[in-house]
Order: sequence, then C-alpha cells, then structure tokens
Amino acid sequence: MQLRNTAKSALRIQGIPVKHLVALFTALLVILAAMLWPGTDTNNTSTERQTLVVNSADTNTPHITPQIRYRSTTAAESNSENPTRNATITSADSVELTRSEPHMQLESDEQLPIADTTESDPLVTTDTTSDIATEQLATSEPEPVELEVKIAIDQGDTLSTIFDQVEIGQTTMYQILSADEQLLALDILRPGNILTFRKHPETLELEEMELYIHVGNQIIYRRVDADNFEYEEVRHPGVWEQEIVAGEIYGSFYVSAIRAGLSKAEIHEINKLLGEQIDFNRQIQAGDRFQVVRNSQYVGEQATGQTSIEGIRLQQRRHAYTAFLFEDGNYYDSNGESLTRAFRRHPHNQNFRISSNYNPRRLHPVTGRVSPHNGTDFAMPTGTPVVSIGDGVVTRVENHPFAGRYLEIQHGSTYKTRYLHMHRIDVNRGDSIQRGQRIGLSGATGRVTGPHLHFELHINDRPVNAMTANLPLATSVPSEQLADFNKRVDELVAIMEVAYEEQFAMRRDESQPGT
Repeated sequence: MQLRNTAKSALRIQGIPVKHLVALFTALLVILAAMLWPGTDTNNTSTERQTLVVNSADTNTPHITPQIRYRSTTAAESNSENPTRNATITSADSVELTRSEPHMQLESDEQLPIADTTESDPLVTTDTTSDIATEQLATSEPEPVELEVKIAIDQGDTLSTIFDQVEIGQTTMYQILSADEQLLALDILRPGNILTFRKHPETLELEEMELYIHVGNQIIYRRVDADNFEYEEVRHPGVWEQEIVAGEIYGSFYVSAIRAGLSKAEIHEINKLLGEQIDFNRQIQAGDRFQVVRNSQYVGEQATGQTSIEGIRLQQRRHAYTAFLFEDGNYYDSNGESLTRAFRRHPHNQNFRISSNYNPRRLHPVTGRVSPHNGTDFAMPTGTPVVSIGDGVVTRVENHPFAGRYLEIQHGSTYKTRYLHMHRIDVNRGDSIQRGQRIGLSGATGRVTGPHLHFELHINDRPVNAMTANLPLATSVPSEQLADFNKRVDELVAIMEVAYEEQFAMRRDESQPGT
C-alpha cells in the first residue's frame, strides 16, 4: 500500500474543494463587514463623537462660532429621568461635550442652536465671565444725563473753556453772546459768579443758562428758537442799610482802611474823591481818623456786596477833608463845591448825526428781533477821535464778537460810560482818564451795518438815555438846592460824630492802637 505526504498536501489550495473555498471567503467578508459597520461597537463611542472642525481660512465655508453645550449626567439620572435614553456615559460623574457645527451655509434668518445648560453639573467648573459681562451689558441701564449743571467761576476761567467743560458747542455760546450784546455781562465773569446750564430732557440742547452775579442780581438767557436766545435780568432790590465804618490810621491809609472793613473799590473811590485835596502818600500821619458812611444792600440776611458811599470825613489835627453824595449823583465838600469835574454831553468834538436813539424796545437792524438799544449811535466815519465825557478810571478794554472793540470808564460810584465798535483803543485798563481826553478812534468792529460809535451811559448800573439824563454839568450845588444839601450834610456829620466819640472810648480802653 502506498503512503502519501499529508503535510504538503494540506497546504495546497488545489487540494481544497471549491465549495469550501467559497464558504471560507464568504465568512471572511461577513467578519470584516461586522467590524467596519458603524454603531455596533460600544467601545468606540469616543471615535463616533469626533466632529468636523471648521477651518476659518476656508473662504467657501461661513465663519460661524460653534455653540458648545455642556451636559453632565449619571447612569442613575439617565435611567430615572429618561428610561428610553441609551446611557452613553459609564462613569458616575462625567461630562459629555459636543459641538454644533454647520454642515451647510446658513440663511440670514436661521439661528444656531442654543446651548442647553439646564442639566449642568455644579461640580463642573466652566468660564462664564464673558457670559456674565454680556448679560450685565445688556441689562444695565445707561447713566442718567445731567440736565442741570452748575459751574462756580474760578480765577482764569473763560466762557469758552466753561462751555467745553459742560460739553456745549461753540455755536450755542455765540448765540448767547449775541443776546448778551446789550448787557455785556458775560465779559466780566469774576470768582464767586455761578453759571447754571439747563438742558432739554429730550433733545439735550441747552435750553437756559443763568448767570448768578450775586444774590440781588441774576441774568437768565433762554432759547427762543434754534438760532436765538433772549435775556431776562432779574434784580432783587432787597433793603439798603446805612453803616458807619471808622478807623484810625497806623501805617498806610490803605492798610488801615482794609482793617476797618472798607473794600478795595471803596478805598479807590475815597482816594479819587479826596486826592485833589490831600496827598495820601505824604500828608497822612499816624493818629489821623476817618469815618465813612455807606449804604449796603442786603437780600434777606445775605449781603450782595453792593455798596454806595454817602459821606467821607478824614480828620487831621488842624484840618478835615470831606465828601458828601447829593441827590444828583455828584460829590461835594461841606461847602457845596464839586469834588468831581462836570460831565460833557457828547463823546466827540464835532456835530455828528444821531443814527439810532436810546430805545429799550428797538428792533435789531440785523436780526429783526426785539432787542433793547441801551445807547446812542453817532454816525461817525472810521478813524474819528472819541473822547471821554468825564473824569474816571478805565475798567474794561475788550474785543467782543458782536460789540467789537469797546471800553468802559467808571466815573465815581454812580456813573459809568461805554464806547462800542471802536477801530482803535488808546487807553488801557486801570488808566485814569480826564474829561475830554481822547480814548480811541471810532470804527465798525463787531456786528454792525456801517461805521458808527455806540455810546452808553449807566447810572447806578442801569442804562439811561445819555442825551436826556440829569448829568452833573455844574461845578457846585445850585443855589435853590443848597438848603437841602446842607440838611443832608448835617445828618451825615451827626452819624460821624457818634463814631468819632466811640473811637476815643476804644482808644482809652485798649493798650494797642486799633479800629
């Protein structure tokens, strides 16, 4: 019997029947398909949840920030809350993170899915700072706009810087300056003044601005339309109380007067009134006494700072120098002789035509609105000399956008003059001016229709008609008024004598000289 080599025959495919090979290949294909079929192997869940990352650099794919959802469940929770849910998290405390990625370009009105955070695990820490900030920004209310702002004037402040501070445009400022052309109150802002700005609650445009000068005087500028303001001057008359200020001179008159309670303006007035009779630098001696009777304005219990000197007496050993205010606004000595030179009626040396009279209800020639004309206009060609109508001190030299170049001269405590639209000004602030002295040349600066001089006269800070006002044109008290003047002098001297006796009593009681 012949034996065969079975080991070699088993490795030869030719020895396997065909039906067996078909069955073998079929089995291999089934096993391979089972291995590659999706969702059949629960151990490959991490591979199944891998998602497509959108490349922002791909110009064909819209750049949409993927929505991230955080979900934390336990096996027990998933079974109790949703029995039909197939729990895919085997850990007792694990997190499933998935991304919602777009598979196609979204339409403009489509919304991305909103993150579901209702099942977040408190043990899982996530960065929610940006979400909180976004929510606060969306729910926070805007800061309220201040509709009323008050600014106290400090040294060096200007109207322009104040308007910038309260964020109001320069156009509005010039509209207010246009309304202020006849008053020129905003050109002399001083420390202690207060500006109040009131805005419209809806448009936030400036509706009203108030200038507080003192408790007895405020000026309100109100908007009347988109381009114009008008002003209202509010004056509280209050009461005027008579006061006596007395002092004894030790050192200079200025230092002694300040110590007694006189203001710098009052000291300047006394120097001017008595300066032609006595030299305050050389003739004043220690031990000289002075008494000043003045009226001070009060509104309620508050002093406005406005005063008027009624009488002055400076006593030396052998002589007394006096000045008394009469009803005509002029000062005279005890004999009725004028201490101030007489005024002249016109601020020029020629006969110029009056082109516009004083008129508090005049229509403005440029704007057409009712605008008080507080002065007298003389039709004077540019370059005509302008002269002061009386002795005084220059208190203002300004360049106003509407009044042009102008100056102001204070004549004692009662009278004041202004000269507007000047071409050139030849004096400076603080200069002493004599009656008839040339102060500049007329012109056409500011808002004008042609060259002219606008001239104003103020009595007790109120504009009056310079062509008809009762000016002190004489050099002494008229004879028919002398009796009234002497009676007034006797009243003031009686008050001064009381203060004089009190000074002696104080001098005896005090070891140190004083007031």
